[in-house]
Amino acid sequence: MKILLIPIAFLYHIILSIRHKLYDWRILKSKRFDMPVICVGNLALGGTGKTPHIEYLIDLLSEQYRVCVVSRGYGRKTKGFQLANSGCASETVGDEPLQYVNKFSNIMVAVDENRNEAIELMGTIDRPPELYLLDDAFQHRSTQAGLNILLTSFNKLYSNDFLVPAGTLRDMREASKRADIIVVSKAPTNLDEDQKAEIIKQLKPLPHQEVFFSSLEYEPLKAINTKADELDLEQVKATMLFCGIANPKPLINELSSHYQQLEAVTFSDHHTYTDSEINTLIKRFEQIPSDRKIMVTTEKDFARLINSPYLCKFESVPLFVVPISISIHQQEKFDKIILDYVRKNAHHG
Repeated sequence: MKILLIPIAFLYHIILSIRHKLYDWRILKSKRFDMPVICVGNLALGGTGKTPHIEYLIDLLSEQYRVCVVSRGYGRKTKGFQLANSGCASETVGDEPLQYVNKFSNIMVAVDENRNEAIELMGTIDRPPELYLLDDAFQHRSTQAGLNILLTSFNKLYSNDFLVPAGTLRDMREASKRADIIVVSKAPTNLDEDQKAEIIKQLKPLPHQEVFFSSLEYEPLKAINTKADELDLEQVKATMLFCGIANPKPLINELSSHYQQLEAVTFSDHHTYTDSEINTLIKRFEQIPSDRKIMVTTEKDFARLINSPYLCKFESVPLFVVPISISIHQQEKFDKIILDYVRKNAHHG
């Protein structure tokens, strides 16, 4: 089947090549801003862990600088510029922007399909941002970031992948040359230096590119409601996970290692839950033959529910979210590159 799709992928490659050449030749314009702009993106259609990497950068930078995350707000039903706040619905700003503002009180989150317009508008407010983090903007060349961080999943390197529909790449492999930092995400924590060297060999980085590895870390479950607060997690025997994320397999494996019984209900990435779906989830949960059971979802899924009229339906079940973070191998070196770039380009005010 993949062989049959290669001609379509080849046609897509031609279209992308022309588009990139138009930017390279400056026929299509790319705007650069006089302040730090860090882009975090990938070449694939999702599942590389952009959100926890953005959150890592927020943690690293937001104590010293006024940080603004700029996102297109994937899955929202609105258009144009929106300034996200904790009272927004995910339909207004998207699930990931809502997750950021609920998790970090000291940042700004702007949503706009046009990143340039978002940055320009944010620059007009009192005490404007001192730096911008572009969420999932590597392929959007109309905004020229000062530092490009490209993610690729350990289990599906872009160097071994193909353009859609033959593979999962939405941009050509050659686009990786624009990255300043390449992060191999979702890597095992015990990866040795020989294994890292073999992966770097496959990626073929340019001399100016730094390659790092990062691993997912699942933090302790966080209780969402009273039913969950009252529960002793050490006594739990059964878990029901529901989620709509690009790659739920690592999370399913993680929960399976902790609980004797796991039932996983998965949806498409950025899925918006309906009234009937939630009723079905709760009914399936109630049918699990255990009196020591919990329901678990992701932070991104909960962001879609937090201001939803359907959240109250979960009051009858112990609901938890599983926070996810990352650890960077060679963290000190990685942090230094980021901080040096920001210090060199930031204008405190």
